[in-house]
Amino acid sequence: MNDLTNRFASKVFDLGTMKQRLPKDTYRVMLRCIRDGKRLDVSIANVVANAMKDWAIEQGATHFTHWFQPMTGITAEKHDSFISPVGDGPGGAPGGIIMEFSGKELVRGESDASSFPSGGLRSTFEARGYTAWDPTSYAFIKDTVLYIPTAFCSYGGEALDMKTPLLRSMEAISRQATRILKLFGHEGVKAITTVGAEQEYFLVDQSMVDAREDLMLTGRTLFGTRPPKGQELDDHYYGVIKPRVQAFMKELNDELWQLGILAKTEHNEVAPAQHELAPIFTTTNISVDHNQLTMELMQKVAHRHGMVCLLHEKPFNCVNGSGKHNNWSIATDTGVNLLEPGATPFENAQFLLFLCAVIQAVDDYQDLLRISVATPGNDHRLGANEAPPAVVSMFLGDELTEVLEAIENEADYSGRDQQQLKIGVHVLPRFPKDSTDRNRTSPFAFTGNKFEFRMPGASLSMAKPNIVINTAVAESLRQYADVLEGAEDFTSALHNLIRDTVRAHKRILFNGNGYDGGWIHEARARGLQNLPTTPDALAHLLDQKNIDLFEAHGVYNAAELRSRYEILLENYAKVIHIEAETLIDMVNRNILPAVSDFSARLCRNALAKGNFAGTACGYEKARAKELSRLSDEIYTGVNVLSEAISASDRVDGTLERAMHYKDDVVSAMNALREGIDTAESMMPADAWPYPSYIDILFSVK
Repeated sequence: MNDLTNRFASKVFDLGTMKQRLPKDTYRVMLRCIRDGKRLDVSIANVVANAMKDWAIEQGATHFTHWFQPMTGITAEKHDSFISPVGDGPGGAPGGIIMEFSGKELVRGESDASSFPSGGLRSTFEARGYTAWDPTSYAFIKDTVLYIPTAFCSYGGEALDMKTPLLRSMEAISRQATRILKLFGHEGVKAITTVGAEQEYFLVDQSMVDAREDLMLTGRTLFGTRPPKGQELDDHYYGVIKPRVQAFMKELNDELWQLGILAKTEHNEVAPAQHELAPIFTTTNISVDHNQLTMELMQKVAHRHGMVCLLHEKPFNCVNGSGKHNNWSIATDTGVNLLEPGATPFENAQFLLFLCAVIQAVDDYQDLLRISVATPGNDHRLGANEAPPAVVSMFLGDELTEVLEAIENEADYSGRDQQQLKIGVHVLPRFPKDSTDRNRTSPFAFTGNKFEFRMPGASLSMAKPNIVINTAVAESLRQYADVLEGAEDFTSALHNLIRDTVRAHKRILFNGNGYDGGWIHEARARGLQNLPTTPDALAHLLDQKNIDLFEAHGVYNAAELRSRYEILLENYAKVIHIEAETLIDMVNRNILPAVSDFSARLCRNALAKGNFAGTACGYEKARAKELSRLSDEIYTGVNVLSEAISASDRVDGTLERAMHYKDDVVSAMNALREGIDTAESMMPADAWPYPSYIDILFSVK
């Protein structure tokens, strides 16, 4: 088992394991179930469950759980043992036990759903929630428990999780893409979407977190003075990995590989103490499951090494925050990437049509893409010269942009091969996959044969952006299929459709510097939306066009969408409330007393020095005066913040309350922070009650 090829996926009940352990007929049924979405007969489910149980017990498992992703953004699990009593012992006690696991237990479970967010979909007293096995995402073993990936819904069938709408969106885009593929002569193939999520994170010493209430309760520092050295020298990026971090990465990789997670690339990121892990892409729902596991294991493994893994988007004010780039593509189930140009006219036309579908989707639903990444943590990161701005745009690169412009204007393409680009007649110029530089400032960038959505934050569930991308592209493809299926002249209709789509949606294409302040003005002139904060974005979630989109493709009904609206707004207010209360607590209990004590010490020193003739006491007097002023400013700031929090109780409506927290509470926190940071910069380390940024960012050696 020392060989990596033997360890990889050794804790996964995947197709290879199924083939070894299931009867041939059962295996073939499971294969159809996974590939075609067919339901399992109870008798087949019983055979699968028994084989899965035997395999799990051999691996040391004693319990199983239906593992699901409620609308908290993290995962949930309830463990049940395989133990069942047999026989009668003395006094009616069980005479013994057997290990059992039925097909019914595998396929469906019941959980108390009363304490999970529902956004009004159900009453608190309605406790029933049901889990349903997702056989396309393989079961696995972790910590002696058999984990069964599932969807989660209410007694009435409404989706209470992230996975159900994700699976619905995957079905929606597959359904519409299959219609398009048939028009290009591809019968009997299906379309699937794939994702690879690049995960950024910080590692800091456990002792630093233990000493800071804000890191412990909120995942970020609510104050802190900029250190003399941060990321200015670019010496951490791709630098030598420190021994403790390397040991963490080694153990993390081993755990991920055993779970079949294709962890591929690891390196130091831009900021001190920041790192990145990138996997190889896989089917979207599996990729989302794997990313949830990756985040969980990062935190567990870090703890074993005396460190804490911070997944907050902006744990430190002075350095780059952490994102999670979503590399999305669409392919056939036979392995043909539909976002890669081919060598024949029809392959070129097919590529351009799918490319246009993405362009139209991003333009038509730019608000939904922004909403899909809207969190309080990500608000600190977007547009801060470290991440794309809150304005959604697309980067295609100069060469592909020129191709589209030639088609739009029905003009000669002036690139490598001078030719008129008429769909279905001429072949596209043979430009290489990496024909242009990558644009790190673009929210949605074409990178050869996939799109990199760079806006998601590090802590985000990847289900959210992929639900939107899948559904929005499905709508573009639906419109195209409706036009082309009824066309008398397919080639002409295809040419006109691609040309007209480029003309209608070219405003979303921008190859320039997204960090440039002038781009925001240009974007406004183009009619693009700028939704800088989470409440600003969420205010558009229930726009009629968005409800119509999700209902048309069966991804959300209106009630399910409204529940997400309520949950996300309520979550925003709660997160800011916890941060504000934490800041007040730290100021009142430690910061104000520390500033006051040091100011008093300076006054005593000045008085003592004043007893000596000719001693000016300039430092003590000036510093004591400034700190006294700052302590008054901080004290006033705490009172202003407390009043802003209290005022939230008088605000009706979830949107209005979120707006109040954004406008009043966050503003009061920022003002209070200025005074605290200034005071920290003027006090000696032994007098300041909390570890500084220098202590935290350079704590791991």
